[in-house]
Amino acid sequence: GPVARGEFSYRATKDGRVLIDRGGRRVTVLAGERARRFLRRAEGADPQALQLELARVTGNYQRGNER
Repeated sequence: GPVARGEFSYRATKDGRVLIDRGGRRVTVLAGERARRFLRRAEGADPQALQLELARVTGNYQRGNER
């Protein structure tokens, strides 16, 4: 269904990449080890934890609290 604005979604491809969209727009593509690591974390994550993980890998979570 339609994704709420600002909500992330992802799709794993057959060749092992992970395509990450936000509000229907492609924001990041993970490949190789990063893709595998993401999928391991995403598996079994509750929706909120999954959104946080998606924000983390796309770099969106850093706003306002840079290291």
